[in-house]
Amino acid sequence: MSELEANPHVNGGALAARLRELTPARVALGRTGVSLETRELLDFQRAHAQARDAVHSRLDAAALAVELERATQLEVLRLHSACEDRATYLQRPDLGRMLDEPSRARLAARDNGASRERAGNGRGCELAVIVADGLSALAVQRHAVPLLAELLPHLDGWSIGPVVVVEQGRVAIGDEIGLALRAQISVVLIGERPGLSSPDSLGAYITWEPRPGRSDAERNCISNIRTEGLSYPQAAGQLRGFLSEARRRKLTGVALNLESGTERLIGR
Repeated sequence: MSELEANPHVNGGALAARLRELTPARVALGRTGVSLETRELLDFQRAHAQARDAVHSRLDAAALAVELERATQLEVLRLHSACEDRATYLQRPDLGRMLDEPSRARLAARDNGASRERAGNGRGCELAVIVADGLSALAVQRHAVPLLAELLPHLDGWSIGPVVVVEQGRVAIGDEIGLALRAQISVVLIGERPGLSSPDSLGAYITWEPRPGRSDAERNCISNIRTEGLSYPQAAGQLRGFLSEARRRKLTGVALNLESGTERLIGR
């Protein structure tokens, strides 16, 4: 029998200390009678409040657009989903997957202007980068800029479209945007659902030939990008691996994992 099995309420001892070095999860919590100690209860309530705040917080899209433009030296477009506010976003996931009409008109006007420059080239860009608030605007505000600053210098030779900032957006909104930009591949950087130890986790979703109707099985995902999780160099390295293989094999999703080997793609 292990030490933890022999004493499931152990707290403050060597075993608890070792476990807490390995994970931010709440392990070996102290108890007073049948209840948690006040310290542990207050810590849980604080973490729960941070997660709730992350879900309901609003993205400062204007400030983010300025930072992205400065860091990437690329054009930045600001768009909005069909969700008019946060309450609608949380209750209507379907509306978060599509653009509102003003955003569609903005993309159409941009495409009409760019079509004269393409001179018949049917492909607008190889890579479209979409940054959406998702379920944690905090994650996007903190991590999108430094991640792209780490990634883009290693994509020399790629044709990259404008960076698109979307408010009240979900992952699939990148399909409509990618199609409008005639992108070969889209990467959606989005705030993930907060956990009790990770209110600011950023996810990256890669999709080959984005278009409405793509399923989650046709995407690859890199998650837990944050200071306490996957570092910017690690995440950028994994993104480069997926992007290179996606372009070479002309696919993403489950099929790419099976054909290329997930462990090799993510650098294990």
